[in-house]
Amino acid sequence: MIEVLVVDDDTRVARVNAAYVGKVPGFHVAGEAHNAAEALHRLETLPRLDLVLMDHYLPDDTGLAVVQEMRRRGHQTDVIMVTAARDVSTVQAAMRQGALQYLVKPFAFAGLRAKLEAYAQLRRTLDGGGEAEQAEVDRIFGALSAPSEPGLPKGHSPTTAELVRQSLMSAEGPLSAQEIAERTGVSRQKTAQRYLKLLERTGRALLTLKYGDAGRPEHRYVWATRG
Repeated sequence: MIEVLVVDDDTRVARVNAAYVGKVPGFHVAGEAHNAAEALHRLETLPRLDLVLMDHYLPDDTGLAVVQEMRRRGHQTDVIMVTAARDVSTVQAAMRQGALQYLVKPFAFAGLRAKLEAYAQLRRTLDGGGEAEQAEVDRIFGALSAPSEPGLPKGHSPTTAELVRQSLMSAEGPLSAQEIAERTGVSRQKTAQRYLKLLERTGRALLTLKYGDAGRPEHRYVWATRG
């Protein structure tokens, strides 16, 4: 099993990301951390750690500062940045400090799964050891270039799918398609309903019914990993 530390300042997001990791075969969540100090403590105390999913915006320092301190202390644990930081300077700094991949929030399970599966393939390749010809070197360097958003049906926008996902994930309770449309800025309630049904079919959202005084019950959706 590949042991993973999930670092994110938002405990709910960390919990969701940890649930995502646990759904990918071959991966196990060794722990979570919600600030820089806790992340470094986990690195020192966990018996084994192979990969860190590192948020950049932490309350007491940046994720890149944690990576820098990891390297200073001699930790060679692999890092995938998982963050809302989109500026090129941060991406460049992550590359220079040895981050293997950079996944921009918001993202779907499929996006993280693709990165993790590519990472697992890279480890299998490197575990073979020995010398590498140019073709093998090219395969190693290309192992992490998997697409970020596989699996969306034709006609679905990854951006809209992520807006809907984030709205459900951050909600305190079930939401209707109209409420999702208002929160995400989607112009039509039917569009929001289409994405909600997709999340329900893939097991990431649960459908509940709210009955009023008369007429058809209102369909409401809640993020499946809540609680």
